[in-house]
Amino acid sequence: MPTTGEGPAAASLPPQVSPPEFALSALAASAMRGVGALAYAVQPGPDGPVVDAESDALAEASGVDLLAALDQCGATGAVGDLAVLPMTVAGRPTPVFFVGVGEQRPVDLRRAGATLARAAKDRPSLATAIPAGAPDGSLEPFVVGMMLGSFEFHWRSEGPRRQPVTQVVLSGFADADDHAVDLARAIALGGAGWLARTLATVPSNLKSPAWLAEQAVGLGAREGLDVTVWDERELAKRGMGGLIGVGQGSATPPRLVRLDYAPASAGRRTPTVALVGKGITFDSGGLSIKPGESMATMKRDMTGAAVVLAVMGALARVRCPVRVVGLLALAENAVSGESMRPGDVIRHYGGRTTEVTNTDAEGRLVLADAMAYAAAELKPAAIVDVATLTGAIKVALGQRVGGLFANDEALAGALLAAGDRAGEPMWRFPLVGDYEDKLSSKVADADNAAGGAGAITAALFLQHFAGDVPWAHLDIASVGDSPDERFEWTEGPSGFGPRALLEWLSLDDPLVGVG
Repeated sequence: MPTTGEGPAAASLPPQVSPPEFALSALAASAMRGVGALAYAVQPGPDGPVVDAESDALAEASGVDLLAALDQCGATGAVGDLAVLPMTVAGRPTPVFFVGVGEQRPVDLRRAGATLARAAKDRPSLATAIPAGAPDGSLEPFVVGMMLGSFEFHWRSEGPRRQPVTQVVLSGFADADDHAVDLARAIALGGAGWLARTLATVPSNLKSPAWLAEQAVGLGAREGLDVTVWDERELAKRGMGGLIGVGQGSATPPRLVRLDYAPASAGRRTPTVALVGKGITFDSGGLSIKPGESMATMKRDMTGAAVVLAVMGALARVRCPVRVVGLLALAENAVSGESMRPGDVIRHYGGRTTEVTNTDAEGRLVLADAMAYAAAELKPAAIVDVATLTGAIKVALGQRVGGLFANDEALAGALLAAGDRAGEPMWRFPLVGDYEDKLSSKVADADNAAGGAGAITAALFLQHFAGDVPWAHLDIASVGDSPDERFEWTEGPSGFGPRALLEWLSLDDPLVGVG
């Protein structure tokens, strides 16, 4: 959980709610005593809804004809469908939730978990047989859905409006010990999504580059990661002109954070993956200032860095087999007499220069420094950057799918497949070589605001800083905010990306065929 940091503004950040706690049990849900609610699965059937096998014991104990009661409620078993029956179980009044699970695909179980999480808020406990009665592999998506569907963030004097259900007992697992690893992995995935979403939601009067760097230091200490933070003096010394240029207009100077993970089995031949996150803690647009309404969501323009940080914190728990270096490129794009101007030329790490024709195309400038450093100094087998980078990707995809660019087919395929499995889908875009001339500048190596096919030209700009390293670019500006409450997505900053990356990085060989 993020810390409050230092200073009067920081000290006012209230404690946040926590995700539910989960436990496995061999008992049937209806046999448990003292739980606040029960939950069972419902599927569509040819003659009406079908309940899971464990609910037979509930029907016998309560004397209720469940199918008749569900029919009266209009239950269908479709994903997201929810019926609540007040029942007496073991002599106690107990609300019983019947949750539609559709075809019981992973996406259905994830959405069912989120639906149940919202319905179960403010309760002390819940026992459910839903994942135990579903196909193998259902535990993970169900738990992830319950965690993310429970998400809350607040900064209210009276405390949060709602509290997630405190404890969830996953019943009906006769071999509970055998599923403990699966549960731990699910909690790690859901927790990474929760952390990224939380960091993206923290207001920017607290969330400065220095504060976000402090969160990385704290996470590194908890998770056994090596962490290095470079301040503005070190950035200038190392020639990181993108970070310096973007951050020079702010009262809160830029930072570059490096986090290093190595698996327990790491040796000299263990390959390294570099993850680079855009961390613009607030984006006013700089002197190329945004309209007021466009600034309203810009506290979340550091979502890429939040995603990388959340991934780094979960790598050990998902048993990632490769070395991973996370780089957080942190700056605030502010307006002042010191701000970067249109027409300025900056020199990035490694020497490549950029003419700044639009100060609101700043994300690629900070990413460029971090990517160039990764390519030159880390000897990575692959670089993946994550950024809420362009409005153009949102125009193309809407707000439910992220954009992906890659210069390596195997890397692109692995990330797309991981996103589909994790419930963070992406669509691949082309790196159109014919658009390279749009990057041309009369005075520098490139123009930062090529325009036209904006998502593609932004990716082409970044590609130069990857060198000859296999590279993928996740433009998540399309999915940086969820416009409404929809299953595991809560309205506001989404924290999209950590589950897809962890799904990829936890493969036995994430880099098979890459390079």
